[in-house]
Amino acid sequence: MRPDALLLDEPSNHLDLESLIWLEKFLQNYTGALFMTSHDREFMNRICTKIIEIDAGALTSYSGNYEFYQQQRAIAEKNQQAQFERQQAMLAKELDFIARFKARASHAAQVQSRVKKLDKIDRVRAAQAAPVVDFEFRPAPRSGEDVALLKGVSKSYGSRTIYDGLDFHVRRRERWCIMGVNGAGKSTLLKLVTGTAEPDQGSVSRGPSVKMAYFAQHAMDVLDGELTVFQQLESSFPRAGQAPLRALAGCFGFSGDEIEKKCRVLSGGEKARLVMAMMLFDPPNFRCWTRPTNHLDIATKEMLITALSAYEGTMLFVSHDRHFLAALSNRVLELTPDGVHVYGGGYTEYVQSTGQEALGLRS
Repeated sequence: MRPDALLLDEPSNHLDLESLIWLEKFLQNYTGALFMTSHDREFMNRICTKIIEIDAGALTSYSGNYEFYQQQRAIAEKNQQAQFERQQAMLAKELDFIARFKARASHAAQVQSRVKKLDKIDRVRAAQAAPVVDFEFRPAPRSGEDVALLKGVSKSYGSRTIYDGLDFHVRRRERWCIMGVNGAGKSTLLKLVTGTAEPDQGSVSRGPSVKMAYFAQHAMDVLDGELTVFQQLESSFPRAGQAPLRALAGCFGFSGDEIEKKCRVLSGGEKARLVMAMMLFDPPNFRCWTRPTNHLDIATKEMLITALSAYEGTMLFVSHDRHFLAALSNRVLELTPDGVHVYGGGYTEYVQSTGQEALGLRS
């Protein structure tokens, strides 16, 4: 359409990595005005030249990308708090003088002058720190060293072969991110590992002490549409107590009246957040995820990354959030038309090794 301006509401949410990077390059060369909301840190760092923060009904503008905004916000917050504390000390001193001398006729003029002075002062409010979502999740039970093993696995859909003789071994505390273009078989691999799909040939086995959780679109089926958010949590964890469950719900964006919403009226994103909250509250030792950050804001993403960084279990996941990939992966499985490639480091090392952020961009 060649517009003069673009208004984009979370444009990266449902794009694969190749499409997201293409969009970044397009927007970097776009000559019109761009106004957007986003929860993708890397995307904002590469595209935005100004950040508008909405806080307590006020708009504050910061020049620069998201990372620079974070730095400037921290400096502004520190300066505001120092200014607030200086003013509070001054006010306390003035109020003490007024209290001590208000009954003395000899100081009446001074007292009145200071009262008028205080009435005219613009009060500095205490600095409001950026929201930090925090929740302490229970540790996962320990699994054996062998978590999942695929031997000679073949899988086809009609005439299309996805895997032919695949061998793949997942060991305890490995965090595999699965890379590949659309249709390469990323979701199929997770389905094979979790047992939601059967191989045409070969075998798939999991360790006897593995407690697994699989987060994908069908995971929403565990919700009871007639229960409220809180009732769903109570039903799933009847011995947990109200306070921890309310704290858990708050971490994932269900605060105030939101906790009384019926599950059947929740949006797709809200359902995803509720299921993820349930998975984290009762931790498995093997997590399989498909795009876990799609419907999360930045504060919740950071909470999730912090929680999973301390996670003692094993992970196998597909994600298009580069911050999430870099923070949590320690192994990369790349699915290509030429076969499967394994990289011993995480996503950051994968980018350094291949020179590209996604397989589909490689020449």
